Amino acid sequence: MDRTHVDRWLAGYEQAWRTPGTDALVTLFTEDASYQQGPYWTPVVGLPAIARMWEKQREGPDEVFQLTSEIVAVDGDTAVSRHEVRYGDPVAQEYRDLWVMRFADDGRCRSFEEWPFWPGQQPANPPDGS
Repeated sequence: MDRTHVDRWLAGYEQAWRTPGTDALVTLFTEDASYQQGPYWTPVVGLPAIARMWEKQREGPDEVFQLTSEIVAVDGDTAVSRHEVRYGDPVAQEYRDLWVMRFADDGRCRSFEEWPFWPGQQPANPPDGS
């Protein structure tokens, strides 16, 4: 696994999100992949279940959003990337996200874990140095 492959995979993910249906998921995820939408969420396991989750989560292929991605690290079969997503025009929702991806030998993702953060999501008593 290298940055070039991860960059192509991230572009494929965005393209799949913008494409009607879920047929493109087979090029991104293994049949037995796990997809965890948050660090404490129960993983969605298997390509059919991931496809159902995608269709439920997105508004559709015409959903207006901007996605910026940055690869943070690649080590062996594991990659970490940082994302900012802004939905709508004007922007009605935004969040920042870290993705931890583990890839199979064929280049598809076998384990996907998100760490999403929304504006205003901070501790009630954030440490401020005082």
